[in-house]
Amino acid sequence: MIITRISSFKQIRELSLRCVSTINQKAENVGPVVFQKLSGDDRGIAVYGLNSPNNKNALGFDLLQSMKEVNKLIREDTKISVVILHSLVKGIFCAGANLKERFKMNDDEVATFVRTLRNTFIEIEDLPMPTIAAVEGVAVGGGLELALACDIRIAAETAKLGLVETGRGLIPGAGGTQRLPRVIHPNIAKELIFTSRIVTGKEAKDLGVVNHVVPQNSTNNAAYERAISIAREIISNAPIALRCAKQAINEGVQLSIKDGYEVEQKCYELNIPTQDRREGMLSFIEKRKPQYKGH
Repeated sequence: MIITRISSFKQIRELSLRCVSTINQKAENVGPVVFQKLSGDDRGIAVYGLNSPNNKNALGFDLLQSMKEVNKLIREDTKISVVILHSLVKGIFCAGANLKERFKMNDDEVATFVRTLRNTFIEIEDLPMPTIAAVEGVAVGGGLELALACDIRIAAETAKLGLVETGRGLIPGAGGTQRLPRVIHPNIAKELIFTSRIVTGKEAKDLGVVNHVVPQNSTNNAAYERAISIAREIISNAPIALRCAKQAINEGVQLSIKDGYEVEQKCYELNIPTQDRREGMLSFIEKRKPQYKGH
């Protein structure tokens, strides 16, 4: 397993950990974001861990800068097939905006920061490979907006999720007013935003906010374990096909279905020349497991 530390205004450097289970243990020398590329049978899975325990992963300058650096690393890495976004802070996914920092800003600075925050989440949304958010604990305000930027969301039953901004004199500004009504019925999204209601993981599943809900385990990483399980299913598939499928879906849902068909055709044609497409057909004919190389 390869692990990279990303810390604001510091050079990226590589670290190592003994096994996947250590990601849920406290690590003193890990910066606000920990980026890991798993190896062995899990090659192709990248783990994007938020680790700012002193402020509950609140979205401030340092964490945001680190996230932008990680986003760039992931976007440029063609060997990554799926990304899991989770928290290394027990009981917290992300507590939303760092309001202590926000309160010190003038109006123009607030507007600029919120735009930067939204753009950072758009970078995650636009990552070419599938993304999975694993939510073990609190994900409110910008924390839920961050999870909504991922393709798949998994919550522990103990998770608490909500767009609570109206209760703090704000509105969701990092994409929440746009993504949530596209994930669930707009009327339900309005109710959740207007009431600033916080729901449990089970309620979030019932509403369609998350794909899966799991009972929390003794090590408080049940959502992450389910995310790993799904990621393992994903990495058995052709990396370029995964990227083309994601592009086709993301672009197509913004259009009429007829225009969406044209997007699908464009993405299909991008995949035609790949060796992986040929390997997929050959492996089927030869009745063997495909060996995809990502080209």
